[in-house]
Amino acid sequence: MSRAEERSWSFRAPLWRWREGAWRFVTVPEDVSDEVDEVVGDATGGFGSVRVEVTVGGSVWRTSLFPSAEAGAFVLPVKKAVRTREGLDDDAVAEVTIRLVER
Repeated sequence: MSRAEERSWSFRAPLWRWREGAWRFVTVPEDVSDEVDEVVGDATGGFGSVRVEVTVGGSVWRTSLFPSAEAGAFVLPVKKAVRTREGLDDDAVAEVTIRLVER
């Protein structure tokens, strides 16, 4: 197992809506974003994305973190199926665990 695969972080963050669209995100805390960036280095995908496995409540899925200059941190998209299953409305605080996965 690679160093990246061994790394995971848990945090709490509020769900927010991207502009007037349907996308919802949580902002990865700055300290966690810095650690992810340090571990991943230059091994990012398109747009600086980082592949992760995410756990919120009983839901587990794979997606990518995306760097946000506005937030100064990574942001994590939370799909509608997960929000519905976990009862997450806008501004709800989510308990999130992210684990780096290989590309």
